Amino acid sequence: MFNDSLIMAGGSGTRLWPASSSRLPKQFLRADDKEGKSFFSLALDRAFAVSERVIVIAGGSHINHIIKDAQKFPVKEKKRIVLIVEPEAKNTAPAIACAAVYSRFCGQNKNMIVLTSDHIIEPLETFIKDAALAEKAANEDKLVVFGIRPARAETGYGYIETESASQSGVHGKRNAKNILNVAAFHEKPDMQTAKKYAAGKNYFWNSGMFAFADNFITEQFKCFAPRVLKPFEKLKQPCARDYTVSKGVKILAAWNGLGAAYKKTEKISFDYAIAEKCANSAMIESNFKWIDIGSWDDYAQLKQWSQLKQRGKNDNEDLTPVFNASSNNCFVDSDIPVALAGADDLIVVIRSGKKGAPASALIVKKGQTQKVKDIVEQIKNNKRDDLL
Repeated sequence: MFNDSLIMAGGSGTRLWPASSSRLPKQFLRADDKEGKSFFSLALDRAFAVSERVIVIAGGSHINHIIKDAQKFPVKEKKRIVLIVEPEAKNTAPAIACAAVYSRFCGQNKNMIVLTSDHIIEPLETFIKDAALAEKAANEDKLVVFGIRPARAETGYGYIETESASQSGVHGKRNAKNILNVAAFHEKPDMQTAKKYAAGKNYFWNSGMFAFADNFITEQFKCFAPRVLKPFEKLKQPCARDYTVSKGVKILAAWNGLGAAYKKTEKISFDYAIAEKCANSAMIESNFKWIDIGSWDDYAQLKQWSQLKQRGKNDNEDLTPVFNASSNNCFVDSDIPVALAGADDLIVVIRSGKKGAPASALIVKKGQTQKVKDIVEQIKNNKRDDLL
């Protein structure tokens, strides 16, 4: 079991606009229709299963959502959570550096697993087994990443290239069961390159989940991204008065110097800062089912996975039935009644403006939902951030 897990729960998830917004980011949307859990709650399930302590890093606007979801867990589990409030969003490398420094205050020879807050991973038992392999490799001073065998050519994910048997020398391709040596990390490709990767036997989707020993990752930051780490190293160990407790959740909201550290640190992703440069990386070829809810196509796939028909029954108390005449393969997520006639292969998302949120609607053809990010950019360029 890892000493710490880190759940990065910041961000507004604009690729699921308009259901996801700054008021209700996608990680807090309902994911588990049977138990009514959010994506973040499912991430907590995984963190509790593989680590002793759970560090959550998120912005101040996320605090109420995190506390609300944590209330569904027993008191003994809530006591394992520490929420560090980010003064500003600076991408994933500063968040991981901050968590690593915090973890070091609790002793040396610690290790950590970094989890995302908007993935579906099933079954939990399989994830636990893969995490145990990751811990073993992390304790051998490796940067460990979880790779997913591509199900299709996908331009929305980064890729991991693993070494071939010839590159790995006499030790062969695998250094342990389901553990492969990493040759390179690749950013999101164009479609032609994605097809090449998907057809190759040694390319995997990058899940964005990592594992490492604290001392090892500190050395990697010092070597490759000192400007990210250095501001956090000036922090002193938090004292009791730096914490508050809300409904059983410990919140580190007044860590002296954290605001200055975030202001000085570099805004950069962990992949760019560390993963792409680290020479001692290993990949777990994951056995669990995995969906990264990075688009409305993914979200629609999730609902099909949950064996829900096109609003044959509601998966959210705020959603209403759909009236359909000769429409096929459409997905609707709306809080007002919707009628479709002669429409095929559409995703329709409508929010009517309840509870103070802005009224907005999205209509997009299936397979084109990555373009929602372009819509979001148009909204920003038109200075309509109120819609986000």
